[in-house]
Amino acid sequence: MREEKLQEKAQLVEEIKEKVEGAQSIIFVNYRGLSVEDATELRAKYREAGVQYKVYKNTMMKRAFAELGYNEELLDHLKGPSAAAFSMEDPASAAKITSEFAKDHEEIEIKSGIVDGRVISLEEIENLAKLPSKEVLIAQVLGGLNAPIQGLANVLTGNLRGLAVVLNAIAEKKEQEATA
Repeated sequence: MREEKLQEKAQLVEEIKEKVEGAQSIIFVNYRGLSVEDATELRAKYREAGVQYKVYKNTMMKRAFAELGYNEELLDHLKGPSAAAFSMEDPASAAKITSEFAKDHEEIEIKSGIVDGRVISLEEIENLAKLPSKEVLIAQVLGGLNAPIQGLANVLTGNLRGLAVVLNAIAEKKEQEATA
């Protein structure tokens, strides 16, 4: 029986480690005080954005993060009721959803986060939440790349148009000289 419990705990630690390694970012929250309806609403928002939200025992999370080489800075945040929101696709989505939700639900407290394997502060989480979505950023970059190309095309077209006007003027002058 005891061996079975140890095996379950080891599997849980491995599950946490796999999620951590596959996540682009992780946001840790204290969910104490949220009603069942509010917690369900938050889970639905996470699910819609492709964010995995899970409540684990702090001891299991601490063990997994310690095995992954995280220092005491993160482990100190894993006290009291803790849940983790794992952003698997867009690094900003968990931060955005959690920050937006926290504005209307003061019961939820953002504890800490991880982006690209680095523990980030609450200020950095807020900055991450303010970033535009991945799709908007890609559109902005593509728009920024397109503008110089379009400008170059306009300059080249203008130069060709000017050249055509000059050549046409020369041709008309030659015609006038030939007929005169």
